[in-house]
Amino acid sequence: MGQESGICPENVQAVRVFAALRLGRGRAATLCWRVSGAERDRGGDMYPHALHHVQLAMPEGREDEARAFYGGLLGLEEEEKPEALAARGGVWFRRGELRLHLGVETPFAAARKAHPALEVRGLGALADRLERAGLAPRWDGALPGMRRFYVDDPFGNRIEFLEQV
Repeated sequence: MGQESGICPENVQAVRVFAALRLGRGRAATLCWRVSGAERDRGGDMYPHALHHVQLAMPEGREDEARAFYGGLLGLEEEEKPEALAARGGVWFRRGELRLHLGVETPFAAARKAHPALEVRGLGALADRLERAGLAPRWDGALPGMRRFYVDDPFGNRIEFLEQV
């Protein structure tokens, strides 16, 4: 896609795209759309710019286990769910800019590969704390410039903890 100018009216964004399915192979079309004042003020930036939260699945009725792990062991603060969502079960946590939501999923399947990676200061102290709680950190030295390990939450979801070296 390339930026086109002079084709569309003022304050209208233009992008030339190939539309092989509708226009035939190798033909191009120009799409025009209005750019709002807010988009202009942001330089037309409508792309994602931050991660709001990560959601993991959990089994129904095990919110207390989530609170013990994420709140008790990891020191995350429970965040009140909006009333409209509270009836669905699960629990939300946050600390600073970090937001982690656990939502009930039926049937439940733990995330064994896909996982959040939580950056911490004092990685060794956290590993010791988790070991004392009966969780064995699985250390992995494959990421240059980082120390990291994995543990599973009470539901079997893989969680990565890392610290820059």
